[in-house]
Amino acid sequence: MDLDDRTALVTGGGAGIGAACARELAAAGAVVHVVDRDGESARAVAAEIGGHAHVTDLAVADQLHGLPREVDVLVNNAGMQHIAPVHEFDPDTFVRMQQVMVTAPFLLARHCLPHMYRRGWGRVVNISSVHGLRASTGKSAYVAAKHGLEGLSKTIALEGAAHGVTSNCVNPGYVDTALVRDQIADQAAAHGTDPADVVERVLLTRPAIKRLIEPREVAAAVRWLCGPHSGYVSGASLALDGAWSSS
Repeated sequence: MDLDDRTALVTGGGAGIGAACARELAAAGAVVHVVDRDGESARAVAAEIGGHAHVTDLAVADQLHGLPREVDVLVNNAGMQHIAPVHEFDPDTFVRMQQVMVTAPFLLARHCLPHMYRRGWGRVVNISSVHGLRASTGKSAYVAAKHGLEGLSKTIALEGAAHGVTSNCVNPGYVDTALVRDQIADQAAAHGTDPADVVERVLLTRPAIKRLIEPREVAAAVRWLCGPHSGYVSGASLALDGAWSSS
């Protein structure tokens, strides 16, 4: 299998895209560390795939020191969302979102890259978003964080090239996860409409392919970026957005 004798760490691995990535990497032969703030979900996924669970709040930098350093594949997936116009956006929420989606990936890369450099091989995969390439109203913190993650990923790609380390972003549109379902429910409640109408008239107006993405589709792209045929792919942003960013 592609990742025999490799160790992977997936943040936000207890559900959604993160859980799908953990399963996919384990199926490829990796030993997977599942990191999530929700201990119950992290332990459930880890037990399912024969991995290891770590209950960690990524917004608290000191908690990251206890995570393993001998990691060959780092998947920075954890994220959060809050929607409000800039002039009404809660500053503490803005800061926490940057901590989870930019600072934590930086600290984890700093934590794991020395091991990758020593082995002469490593893969950093950052779950960005179409919002790392395009902006939307009401999502200032999320858009800022994903754009920051894109820049961090490219810098790691440049620095890691001489050491056999690649770094890439995967940029999905709306994925069928609890986070997106919560947004759908909030929009439906706010506008007094059916959730299916929110999906059709709000979420799917910009993609040319009119459906939500499945978490396993994102995970398949992550596995490919860690596989034997992608060693020259680095510093890239792989759009899985149904041609949203093509318009």
